[in-house]
Amino acid sequence: MNIEELLEKYAMGVLDFRGANFAEANLSGIKLTRVNFSEANFSVANMSGITLVDSNLSYARLNVARLSGATLAGSILNNCSFNVANLMRADMSRTQLRNCSFIRAELIRTDFSRADMSETNLNSADLREANLQQTNLRHVNLSDANLRGANLREANLEIANLSGSDLTATDMSGVNLRDAEMRQTNLCMTNLSGADLSGANLRWADLRGANLIWADLSGAKLSGANLQGADLTNANLSNTSLVHTNLTQSKLVKVEWMGADLTGATLTGAKLYGTSRFGLTIEGIKCDWVDISPAGDRTIIQNFSEDELKDFFNATPPTIRIVIDSPLEYEANFVIAGTYYQIAQEYPILIQPPSVESGSRKTAYTFRVESDEVLLPTAFMTILPFQDARITQKIIYKIVDIMCKEAIATKNARLLALSQKLMLLIEEVMNKLNIIKSTKKNFEVGAKLNFAKAPTKTIITNSSAQSLIVYDHPNFGKRFVNRNIINSEEYSNEESEYIMPSLNMILDFVENFYVINT
Repeated sequence: MNIEELLEKYAMGVLDFRGANFAEANLSGIKLTRVNFSEANFSVANMSGITLVDSNLSYARLNVARLSGATLAGSILNNCSFNVANLMRADMSRTQLRNCSFIRAELIRTDFSRADMSETNLNSADLREANLQQTNLRHVNLSDANLRGANLREANLEIANLSGSDLTATDMSGVNLRDAEMRQTNLCMTNLSGADLSGANLRWADLRGANLIWADLSGAKLSGANLQGADLTNANLSNTSLVHTNLTQSKLVKVEWMGADLTGATLTGAKLYGTSRFGLTIEGIKCDWVDISPAGDRTIIQNFSEDELKDFFNATPPTIRIVIDSPLEYEANFVIAGTYYQIAQEYPILIQPPSVESGSRKTAYTFRVESDEVLLPTAFMTILPFQDARITQKIIYKIVDIMCKEAIATKNARLLALSQKLMLLIEEVMNKLNIIKSTKKNFEVGAKLNFAKAPTKTIITNSSAQSLIVYDHPNFGKRFVNRNIINSEEYSNEESEYIMPSLNMILDFVENFYVINT
């Protein structure tokens, strides 16, 4: 069948041309809609500018065909072969391209948005600046493909093979790369913000300057990868393999990486503000200094000797421990648990419930927090259900005030910045407390419990395993004939008997994690 016969039959309403042979034919510029070209042969054909909207080309052969500027939007092309074909600037949006072959095809600026390309072979294809937004690329083979500058926003690349591919400066925000094979992939300057890379194999990948904000890399394999200058703010690196990974100058702000293996990794110059340093494997880690300043502007630098480095990365979880001089009863357990739940609605740092230890004489609530910085502000909040709240909060405020005065007196800019930051955090907590007290009802019930009126002790422990007793009630550990006689007036009188932590104790406690001295 020649082109004239094709157009004549199409004009007569014929749409079924399955199995037709148009090898080496010139079909450039023709316009056809809803035609059936399944199993047709278009090898080496000139189809530049052709329109085949909503057509069926399943199992068609288009090897070495020219389809530059073609429009095949909405067409069915499952199991087609496009090997070495030219589809530059073609419109392939919303097409079905399952199990197709595009080996070494030219796909520069081709529009594959929202297409289904699952299990397709794109080995060594040229996809520079192609549009693959929201495209289904599950289980595709993109090994050694060129995707520089491509748009892959919210695409599905689960279990895909991208080993050796070039994804420099691509937009892969929100992409699904679960369990993808990405060995030696070039992801330099790539936007992977919010991407799911859990379980992905990124060994020896180049991620220099990549944007990995809020990315999920849990369980991923990044051994030997280069993440120099990458931004991993709020990323999930739980149980991730970072063996011999280059994290020089990377941004690891508020990262979750418990269980990560950092054996032999390099972290010199990394920004580590708000990131926990416990639960890590750090044998052979290399790091001369890190930046732990809130703004990442190197105003707070931690330099290391070999021993100091081990101590820094062998941190323990910062905790707040409130010990109540009373056994826990069922009613109190229910009310206090409900109170903490309501607090967490306004103060998400407490979204994880505390561990509770209850003995025959005392009860302890232990809260784990993500960073040393929030220890004092969070202690200000956790004591709220108890009658000792007012005095404990007053002491916390005094501790920060002492730090501020010492900083001014000694002209210690770093200590001043820390104390001012803590004061702001405490003021934020106070505002939230006012909201909680005015909107929550459990506090009225809890205040009437003898358990809430019992003497308390508040202890905070930083990530260097150093503890500071914030408040220890003068009658803690003593027994009263009748506990009901304890009231708020007696508590107020006891306030003067409490000895504040000394200046040296306070400075020593905060020095371990805020690095006051140079």
